Amino acid sequence: MRIEDLYSIFTSSSGISTDSRNVSKDNLFFALKGPSFNGNKYAYDALDRGAKYAVIDEKEYETDRCILVEDVLSTLQKLSAFHRGKFSIPIIAITGSNGKTTTKELIYAILSRKYEILKTEGNFNNHIGVPITLLKLKPHHEMAIIEMGANHQGEIRSYCDWVQPNYGIITNVAKAHLEGFGSLEGVVQAKGELYDHLKGKGLVFVPSDQKRLMEKSADQSRITYGELQSDYLRVTELEEGINVTLEYSCNGVDRKVSSGLYGSYNLYNIAASICIGKYFEVDDENIRSALEKFRSENNRSQFIERKGNRIVLDAYNANPSSMKAAIEQFASVKSSHKVLILGDMFELGKYSMEEHKAIIELVRDLDLKEVTYVGEHFYPIASKEGVRTFKTTSELLKWLESEKIVNADILIKGSRSMKLEEAVEFLD
Repeated sequence: MRIEDLYSIFTSSSGISTDSRNVSKDNLFFALKGPSFNGNKYAYDALDRGAKYAVIDEKEYETDRCILVEDVLSTLQKLSAFHRGKFSIPIIAITGSNGKTTTKELIYAILSRKYEILKTEGNFNNHIGVPITLLKLKPHHEMAIIEMGANHQGEIRSYCDWVQPNYGIITNVAKAHLEGFGSLEGVVQAKGELYDHLKGKGLVFVPSDQKRLMEKSADQSRITYGELQSDYLRVTELEEGINVTLEYSCNGVDRKVSSGLYGSYNLYNIAASICIGKYFEVDDENIRSALEKFRSENNRSQFIERKGNRIVLDAYNANPSSMKAAIEQFASVKSSHKVLILGDMFELGKYSMEEHKAIIELVRDLDLKEVTYVGEHFYPIASKEGVRTFKTTSELLKWLESEKIVNADILIKGSRSMKLEEAVEFLD
């Protein structure tokens, strides 16, 4: 079936679904496949639950109202690109090693004060999430913010082919997903595919503290933000309270704003959102209000007060640079009782042992005494160092159940699959 014909069916449907258990009436069901599931097997169930049509790629499952294609996933992606072509609105693409989801949410909080915005929900930022987000574009949308994750070369390039962004932002480049990228230079090359796409036809917003990004974007249209006098948006962090407070200067006007975000490592995430807000002419009062009301969630730099303990829960993602930033920020906190619970960092490949060892050395150099390391990557190194360590989160929880921690400032940081957020319930 031609994409044009499938698009006519899509526009007469009530939207798309990729899970037969959550089909709504008149949905267009896409029978995606993965390592442990085959959506083709559930096409009949989806139709029975109210789907208008089911897109499949295995003929043996074909029934009435099934649309047989060569590959369901590539058809979904092509359909999203065709749909994107029906809109002439500005689309901002965002990627980076750290902070892309937080920055996306901050940008949305500011721009939505003036515009009707479509944004990526959560971190639905992969080869399935990006096209699904695009297919949610409606006539009332005035702008879109599309988050792009990646762990190998060419991924951002393919997303740009579907999204066709007019604007782009790379939050930073750091040691993340090294297993797929190979090296830090590999990260720069992969993330930089967004700049490559926009060269000569779009605008990029660049953090001036990122030397590699400044060099890569030097010959294209860009706006910079950071702490330099030459930046379009210049920021200065102020030491006031636990959340980030800053002054910013743009177009000769200085403003002060207190955010709802913990940690100096969020300064540039906030700066990016203000920069884009100013570029799209959101007034300073709406910028201030949006930032003051913003609260992080989903285990990202969440500040939790629980029965005398003050907890920084940052357990959604972890790589060497974000781990280092969180630990250094925590070390600067004035407290007589500091506790760290640090979990494994994943997808580091051959660099894993080296990077986990560097974190243990950093904690020691900062003279942070009360620390617990969790996970099979930290365990062998921490064991040799003679510090407390557990192979699994369940072992940690058993220890916390008997070891009461009270009146403490606590940092919990680790990769998502470690599920360190479960420790919060035991910190009372």
